[in-house]
Amino acid sequence: MQTKMFSFGLFAVSAFLWHGVSGADSVSVSVMEGDSVTLHTDVKTNLQEKIKWYFNDTCIARINGDLSDICTDVQCNEDTERFSDRLKLDHQTGSLTIRNINTTDSGVYTLMIISGNNNETIFKVTVIGVPAAELCEVKERDNVTLDPGVIKNPVDLMMWSFHDTCIAQITGDQSKICTDDQVNYSNERFRGRLEVNQTGFLTIRNIRTTDSGLYHLQINSSRFSITRSFRVTVSGCVPFVIVGENFRTHNF
Repeated sequence: MQTKMFSFGLFAVSAFLWHGVSGADSVSVSVMEGDSVTLHTDVKTNLQEKIKWYFNDTCIARINGDLSDICTDVQCNEDTERFSDRLKLDHQTGSLTIRNINTTDSGVYTLMIISGNNNETIFKVTVIGVPAAELCEVKERDNVTLDPGVIKNPVDLMMWSFHDTCIAQITGDQSKICTDDQVNYSNERFRGRLEVNQTGFLTIRNIRTTDSGLYHLQINSSRFSITRSFRVTVSGCVPFVIVGENFRTHNF
């Protein structure tokens, strides 16, 4: 039985917060191409607030507190359609999600909250080029480890899901690590074959063809959220019989 490891690289996630010279908070986030990234405002909008998002000084999203003016990308700026339909704006908080991020999306994202006291936060986003979903091809009965490639930073939650069903999670303070039926009492498809460690590595033991599919890892912190994917394909073992000195394969 083999154990195979698939990784997104050692520097898949790197984030820290500092207070800039101008007084604006700055957050640095490094993500892999193909990830979905949410940049959080940490506020709830009200009738007095306006929220604007800029990418390299171009307005890409805005919202009024009374929801009378909401736009993203080309709706905000007719001459700019670089994100196409990949932007999503949370109407309650103003948080901005960039789906299927690519290397040309690297740059400075500025959040402006316009109210009685104007607040500004700068997100410096670096996108590292990799395939949108890491392709893992393994054989049935192998042990497989999916490595999120995270340099450990304080996060609130890391959660693995398979076909949109949560199968493992770990809290930031590591007080709770659980897998499969411990997370979802109605779900026992892996039946004790999963292990997750404190840095988010997910191991699937004795993998089966029915375990083929898309595995998502959700990483949540107070200022950002990242979703990345592994596509796992499990090939079945072909039985064989020995006839004389020749090996012949047979499908059963």
